[in-house]
Amino acid sequence: MTVRSGIDISRRDMLARLGSGYGLVGLAAVLADEMASDRRVARAAEAALAAAPAAGTPLSAKSPHYEPKARRVIHLFMNGGPSQVDTFDPKPALEKYSGKAPPADLVNTMRRTKGTLMPSPFKFAKHGQAGIEVSELFPHLSRCIDDICVIRSMHTNLPNHEPSFLMMNSGETQPTRPSMGSWLTYGLGSENQNLPGYVVLCPGQPTVGPQLWSNSFLPGIFQGVHINNSELDPKKVIKHIANPHVTPADQRRQLDLLRKINETHLAARTRDPQLEARIQALEMAFRMQTEAQEAFDISRESAETRKLYGEGEFANGCLIARRLAERGVRMTQVYFGGGQPWDDHGDIANHRQHAKKSDQAIAGLITDLKSRGLLDDTLVVWGGEFGRTPTAEGSKGRDHNNLGFSMWLAGGGVRGGYVHGSTDEIGFSAVDGKVHVHDLHATILHLLGIDHTKLTYRYSGRDFRLTDVHGEIVQKVLS
Repeated sequence: MTVRSGIDISRRDMLARLGSGYGLVGLAAVLADEMASDRRVARAAEAALAAAPAAGTPLSAKSPHYEPKARRVIHLFMNGGPSQVDTFDPKPALEKYSGKAPPADLVNTMRRTKGTLMPSPFKFAKHGQAGIEVSELFPHLSRCIDDICVIRSMHTNLPNHEPSFLMMNSGETQPTRPSMGSWLTYGLGSENQNLPGYVVLCPGQPTVGPQLWSNSFLPGIFQGVHINNSELDPKKVIKHIANPHVTPADQRRQLDLLRKINETHLAARTRDPQLEARIQALEMAFRMQTEAQEAFDISRESAETRKLYGEGEFANGCLIARRLAERGVRMTQVYFGGGQPWDDHGDIANHRQHAKKSDQAIAGLITDLKSRGLLDDTLVVWGGEFGRTPTAEGSKGRDHNNLGFSMWLAGGGVRGGYVHGSTDEIGFSAVDGKVHVHDLHATILHLLGIDHTKLTYRYSGRDFRLTDVHGEIVQKVLS
């Protein structure tokens, strides 16, 4: 459609001009929908919008399949791959076999046999009523172990960063599927219409980048919104959140005019789901101008609370995650940093500095959520894209390992003070109670009241879901 008023200006141009200054949420959704020009995507988006509450928006809160244990997720992503045998999976046998090749009966289970076995340079000790062994890397977090369920039997498909990042975030090793946060907001909506339903906190960009929080073929409103949590000024946290050259009243009039023009267009034609998504995104971006600045302003927290989390970018991210949780944001991801910082090929001792930057902040988050009554219905997830080998790379580092690694869960519906599964004697492969990433995703959805087999989206002639045709709920980790 072309609107003529003395000069030629397309509807796309008008959207771009009026949308400037409305924030990254509107821009992200507009760009995502513009790129989704394939009519198959449009038809799929139309079906999803038709299923949304008639009186609400695509982000309006929706009923789960059954009573949920958790209402929101905070995913602490340790990008790069922490070593399980140096964090939450102690292996005394590594001392026994130090400097030797892996035992012959384990060779067949190993992806590679280069390097000799290397014991952890970190000591482990038992903590909590359950006596769970935790590395000395986490003195603060170890005091929260009775609230944590450690999964020592995770495994994933590939030992490479990019596909494993994608698998952990979207359930697929190729950049073709929606992220878990997009699926959650598509299935459940959000409890706050003035903030995005899905927020990603990361200073800079992690490996793979925006594809990790992409909506893919889901409507653009469900895309994650990336926030650089290294910035403390709430007016700068979200770029272009407000247009200083236009008053809020004028912005409101512009948006009302745009809505009238678009609604006239919609009334005269068949439903245009892409245009409806733009309208909703711009409306939300306008509402964000006030609430978003307040939500991301950690200077409003007391000195005692700031001290609880500690200092640094990751600590700021954890504190913002708590503020978003109490404001009804459905999913918040906090990346440890840009790139893949836990990827310690050269010297595993570098894990000490990574843990120092995150240990207090994570313990502070759990403690703070618990003190505010939020931990009971907030699911906290910790882990990387894979683990690391028990063998040495070079003299002091460890290589990638997808066959066995550790993650942990805490909060809503999780069995605290419990260890699920195990790896073999040297910590290379998961052998008991194995949990694939698809199983983890199925369990997370279950805790939020979603049947993972029923959360589907029809695209290109077939029904897609986060867990594809896989996934089993890990019943033993449920409280």
